[in-house]
Amino acid sequence: MRLPMVDCRSLIEFCRAFEQHKNMTVTTNNNNHSRSNRKSRNGSNSINPLSHPFCDRSPFAALDILMLILVLGALGFLIIPYINIIYREFVEILPLVFEVVQEVIADAPIAYVIGIVAAFSGVIATIAAWEILEVKSRKCGKPKCKGLRKAVEFDIQLESEECVKYLSTGIMADNDVKPLELGQDHKELEVELKKMAPVNGRTVLIFRAPCGCPAGRLEVWGSKRIRRIKK
Repeated sequence: MRLPMVDCRSLIEFCRAFEQHKNMTVTTNNNNHSRSNRKSRNGSNSINPLSHPFCDRSPFAALDILMLILVLGALGFLIIPYINIIYREFVEILPLVFEVVQEVIADAPIAYVIGIVAAFSGVIATIAAWEILEVKSRKCGKPKCKGLRKAVEFDIQLESEECVKYLSTGIMADNDVKPLELGQDHKELEVELKKMAPVNGRTVLIFRAPCGCPAGRLEVWGSKRIRRIKK
């Protein structure tokens, strides 16, 4: 299987965005933790129930609910007359349709029933055959191919030290997957992937074919941390 051209630049931008998001998440968690500590310290001195942060936003929430009720009421006032007109027309036309159908079927009921059953069976058989042929055409020939319509172009897996040991001793990775052939930005991409890798772990970039099977693989190891042996 020949790999399409890998867009390293988009992968690099994705890795940078992931790193920024992770740093922002850590910073936000630290800020929330510090705020919770401050509130817990001040909570013993303040017994006012309105000091809860939810109470600060409650007037705006009540205003939003009131606006929602007014909008729904206006929509109901405008739509209900049209619904009544459609319902009346439907009630008047439906008996006429039933009468026409009964007159047509009364001439040859068996033929019409057989025709409806045959048409329904033909439609189901055609849809089933089309789906089976489409799934077979999407598969690449590998035993575990899922035959997806359009799988994601790549997966980024962060494997810790324990996960790497488990994979090396137990379940083996895909040995038939070829290494990725990247362009001029492969060094920069490896640097970004190394930042994402856990300590003593690795980042695995798997490029997938449209059917979902792995078609290329790139492994970048993270920073090493030497464990000190206590004497």
